[in-house]
Amino acid sequence: MNVKHIFVAALFALVTSGAFAQTAKPAAAAQTGKLPVAEHYAGGQDSLVAHLQRSIQYPAMAKRNRVMGTCIIHFTLSEDGVISNAKILKEVGGGTGQEALRVVKLLKFKAPGYSQEYSVPVSFKL
Repeated sequence: MNVKHIFVAALFALVTSGAFAQTAKPAAAAQTGKLPVAEHYAGGQDSLVAHLQRSIQYPAMAKRNRVMGTCIIHFTLSEDGVISNAKILKEVGGGTGQEALRVVKLLKFKAPGYSQEYSVPVSFKL
């Protein structure tokens, strides 16, 4: 009976350690703050983030309710640099998701020569 419990505990430890090892990589990548889509934007990541921040018109409801946070917009960048299939993956409320979607659709990318999907975070801070 004891061997059975030890085997189950060892199997559980093995499975959970594998799950933690796989979630550690994306978290480490997120901490570096590099956006893969920025390589296709003129001026790179700094220019991309600056353009997003300049273009945001804080929604009145979000400003009134002091809503802050990060919205995530997912889109497909086509071979010729055109954004399509843009959608809101995460929004913080008060109309921030729709504003982030509008601003991302305004971005102009260089033609990468292939089609790929990307996600871009858009921060809202008062």
